[in-house]
Amino acid sequence: MRFMGKNKFHTGPGPSQRQLRVGETIRRALSDVLARGDVHDTDLNRLSVTVGEVRASPDLKIATAYVLPLGGQGKDEVIALLARNKGELRRLVAKKLTLKFAPDLRFQLDETFDRMDETREMLNRAEVKRDTGPVPAGESDTE
Repeated sequence: MRFMGKNKFHTGPGPSQRQLRVGETIRRALSDVLARGDVHDTDLNRLSVTVGEVRASPDLKIATAYVLPLGGQGKDEVIALLARNKGELRRLVAKKLTLKFAPDLRFQLDETFDRMDETREMLNRAEVKRDTGPVPAGESDTE
């Protein structure tokens, strides 16, 4: 009997190429379903939801979608509406996928934009600008 070895191209702790590819495919399908209003929920269809990223588990059974409502208002409401309709969303997304199993969809808020704002604010502080500015002539960090 021949045993399958580990993937020689993926040894790190990060996601595999397959996870990344499946996550991106799910993100596109989910974005399309939400944009077209295919879900039979008028509350969800009246909102514009951005799907920033989808991360697939190593076995591809769970897909976590990081979402944000347009304008950032009503974040908790969007998560609740998506969770309420996750069965229908799973079915609609599965139609667009070529996977053996449709992954279970989970939804979390996408906090990427908040972190970008915090980073921008930090970089605009006077003490940080002083530290990141050009080095005056005659001074250097090397001794």
